[in-house]
Amino acid sequence: MHLFAAPAFWTLVACLLIYKGWRWLGTASPLFPVLIALLLGTLKSVLLLDRIARRSLNRILRFGDNTCLGAVYSWKSWLLVVGMVTLGILMRQWCTPGVVLATLYMGIGWSLLFSSRLGWFYFLHED
Repeated sequence: MHLFAAPAFWTLVACLLIYKGWRWLGTASPLFPVLIALLLGTLKSVLLLDRIARRSLNRILRFGDNTCLGAVYSWKSWLLVVGMVTLGILMRQWCTPGVVLATLYMGIGWSLLFSSRLGWFYFLHED
């Protein structure tokens, strides 16, 4: 269950962020913002999130049968989630969503989606 929950959570959040970012593009031409989001998101994924995903998956593989589902991420990761959600709320309060915020959301979403591939691989190849 934990090997499913970890990538499922990242995938769900990623899809929500990409959807929200796409909606904020409005009438703007999506090509340039999407290309920037893909580039920055891929860099974030490869340079940062892949390492975090691997560490999280290694923790999960050491779990016993009765481990709480919330333990799928460390307490530091959960604090980061709360911080990111708070920052997202504050950014939407401080500025009107537009092309810049849309690009940022899509980039973050893409990085989560791209790095979730590691968790899906572990889940699908579980022995």
